[in-house]
Amino acid sequence: MTKTTGIRSSAGAAQLQRVATRAGGVQSVDRAAQVMEILARDGSSGVGRIAQELGVHQSTVSRLVAALEAHDLVERRIEGGPVQLGIGILRLAAATRSRQDLTAVGGPVCEALAEQLGETVNLAVYRSGAAVNLYQAQGGRTVALHNWVGDATVLHATSSGKMLLAHLPPAQSEAVLAAELERFTPRTIVEADALRAQLQEAAAHGWAVAEEEYEEGLNAVAAAICGPEGSVIAALSAAGPAYRLDRGRLPEVAEQVRLAAAEISRRLGHRPEMTG
Repeated sequence: MTKTTGIRSSAGAAQLQRVATRAGGVQSVDRAAQVMEILARDGSSGVGRIAQELGVHQSTVSRLVAALEAHDLVERRIEGGPVQLGIGILRLAAATRSRQDLTAVGGPVCEALAEQLGETVNLAVYRSGAAVNLYQAQGGRTVALHNWVGDATVLHATSSGKMLLAHLPPAQSEAVLAAELERFTPRTIVEADALRAQLQEAAAHGWAVAEEEYEEGLNAVAAAICGPEGSVIAALSAAGPAYRLDRGRLPEVAEQVRLAAAEISRRLGHRPEMTG
């Protein structure tokens, strides 16, 4: 072997070592994140149980816990006891709180979905027995519809309202169904049993539809948005003229709305694998 070849071999070995070190670092970060996700889900856990779930040796988890403890991200109330999330998590959460506003997080997703579908997209929340619209986006190809931002719309005749109604506590949803429901068009569903069946279907499939039930000639489909704890906090809907957003197209649009709602949920901190 020449001197030059030896230098090259040494340099190559050093580069491989750097790559291996970098890969090991990424794996450690990933495992540390998994440790915190487990603690967020379970409240507290022993090192052995965490190691078993991650499929690694206890000494590996002990090193990860020690590193997280150094930054107050996890803590033990007694030495050698169960591990739980630490006060450092609150510091990190406070830094992102301003970005957790629903419209700030969901707005860009609404805009992208409106452009993708070529329809009007709305973000609504449940307030005092109604669906209140917080944000509206409109695709560039659509004719201007009514601006629903700030409007409170009924639960039983709109897609967002049905989605929110489907996830209310049973006592609240039954109170709505027991009341006299207003008929807005010939297609408005005002019979409690029929509406209850629609709500059950919406909860099972992940989306709800309103076909000319609030306004004649207007169809809409909505999906649920979940917060970090897994509860439904809002509904995302897409609406358009019935001739364009017809029954044949509704399932396709519903899937796109559902995926967009899931993305907003993810950005808000919802993790289905942790919260269900």
